[in-house]
Amino acid sequence: MNTTRLPARRPSRARARNPYLAALGTLRGRLGIALVAVVVLAGLLAPLLTGHGPTDQSADGLRPFGAPGHPLGTDDLGRDLLSRVLYGIRADLGIIAVAVPLGALAGCVLALLAAAHPVADTVVQRAFDLVLAFPGLILALAVTAILGPGRLPVVLVIALAEIPVFGRLLRGGILVQREREYVVAARVGGTSRTRVLVRHILPNATDPLVVQIAVSLTVAVFIEGAMSFLGVGVRPPEPTLGGVLSQSVPYLAQAPHFAAGPLITVTALVLGLSLIAEALNREIRR
Repeated sequence: MNTTRLPARRPSRARARNPYLAALGTLRGRLGIALVAVVVLAGLLAPLLTGHGPTDQSADGLRPFGAPGHPLGTDDLGRDLLSRVLYGIRADLGIIAVAVPLGALAGCVLALLAAAHPVADTVVQRAFDLVLAFPGLILALAVTAILGPGRLPVVLVIALAEIPVFGRLLRGGILVQREREYVVAARVGGTSRTRVLVRHILPNATDPLVVQIAVSLTVAVFIEGAMSFLGVGVRPPEPTLGGVLSQSVPYLAQAPHFAAGPLITVTALVLGLSLIAEALNREIRR
C-alpha cells in the first residue's frame, strides 16, 4: 500500500491575510487612505507648503483664488487662506488624535468593569444613558459654560461623546462571546475568568472597535467643526477648519472662495474616513 502522505493544503491567500490589511487593500480602502493621507500630509507639511503665518495680517483683504502669493486668496483681515487651512488641519488632527483614543480607552475600561459584576454593569449603563441623553451640541455648550472656550473643552466633549459608544460596543461583544461554546469549554477545563476574558473573549470581541474608531474620527471632525463654528471651540486667532468656515459666513456672497478651502478639506477628510470605515466593516462581516 502506498503510504505517501499528501502535502498539507496551504491556506488560501484571502484567509491568510490580515482582515484589516485586506480591507484597506480594497478599492474603498485605498481611496479612503489616499484622501486621508493627502489631508494629513498637507497639515504636517504646512510650514513647507506656505510662506505665510496663519495669523499674519495684511491690507489685501478678500483677495480671490490665484492672487499673487495667495493661491486660495485671503480672508477679511488679509490673512492667507492656504496657510489658515493648512494650520487648521494640524489643529483639528491634534484634537481628534487625542480625544478619540481617550474616549475609546475610557469606554473600554468601563465596559470591562461592567462585565465583571452585575451591580457595576447597572451603574455603568445608567452613566452611559446619562451621557447619551444630551445631544452633542448641548453637551458642548454645557462643558464650555463650565470651562470656557478652548482646545481642552473640545477634547473633553469629543471624548465624553465617544465613551458610551465604545463602552456599549465592547460590552455587547463580551456578552455575546462569553456564551460561546469555546468559552464554556475553557471554564469547564478550569481556566480562570481573567484568563478566559483576556485570551479568548477580548480578541474576538474587539473587531467592531476598529471600525468604530474610523467612524468616531469622522464624528470628531464634525464636533470640532460645529463647536468652532458656534464660537465655543478653539479660540481665535488660532485657525481651525470650523473656525475659518465660521468667519467666512458673512462674506459668502461677496467672496465665496473664503469658504471653499475649509469645506473641501473637511469633505475630503470625512469622505476618506467614511470609506475606510465602510471597507473595514465589510471585511470584518465576512
